[in-house]
Amino acid sequence: MRPSEPFAEEFDWQMQLVAKYYTPISLSDAIKALKSDTLPDNAICVTFDDGYLNNLTVAEPILRKYGIPATVYVATGYSGGSNMFNDRILDLIGDTQHAQFNLSAVGIEKQSVNDTQSRIRLAHKIIGKIKYLHFDERNEVVDRLYRDNQAQEYDARMMTPAQIQELAFKGVEIGAHTQDHPILASLDVEEQQRQIVASKEALEIILSQPVKHFAYPNGKLNDDYSEQTADIVKTLGFDSAVSTHWGISTVASDFHQMRRFTPWDATPVKFHLRMMLNQLRGEQ
Repeated sequence: MRPSEPFAEEFDWQMQLVAKYYTPISLSDAIKALKSDTLPDNAICVTFDDGYLNNLTVAEPILRKYGIPATVYVATGYSGGSNMFNDRILDLIGDTQHAQFNLSAVGIEKQSVNDTQSRIRLAHKIIGKIKYLHFDERNEVVDRLYRDNQAQEYDARMMTPAQIQELAFKGVEIGAHTQDHPILASLDVEEQQRQIVASKEALEIILSQPVKHFAYPNGKLNDDYSEQTADIVKTLGFDSAVSTHWGISTVASDFHQMRRFTPWDATPVKFHLRMMLNQLRGEQ
């Protein structure tokens, strides 16, 4: 149900390639180097969003194997044992005990599915319909879907506070990612600030150190966050914030709207070529 996410073996060769052809550095070091215009050639930062447990159990050993620093942005509201709404939808529709679903909660007629691809299409259709709802309403809709289909919740996929501590102890930088992973652009200023501050403060309590980096949930300017959101992040003292707009960062970049790039290619050659094309595009 999650075909775009790499398995451990795939992530291993991706990081092997990154270590061979690029200069992996921590995000904190990258920000310092950008500000002083001393960034090494082919510098690269590896980042993960949301705070999934597999960042600790799968990704961290591979990153350590190749000496690659990384930053993980944590949506702290899920560290108590709950799952994010999109994962709950994928779990619900991916449950092969159900071949038909009552989807009146999202305005879709009863649907039947007969293979993995039809389940994936249906799950992403539902996610698209509720993604931009207020996060409280979004959760209520998913709760109703589970009730209407008499579905059971899956085990939590997110890191607990102790696991976040462990990841940081192993050298991975931890950044804030809001509390409830809302669409920040849909919230008023006070609620945006509350979401960002709650995540920052919760992580600082867990880690006993300042949290200096932030990632915008979903990460598209105007759709998911606004210039006003970026101003809030700056005011709160973050050294950097990252979006999901594709590209690279330079000394001229806005450090509170840094671009990122995700090559999903399933072969090393295509992966490397797309990395190179993104780098060339960013330098134009």
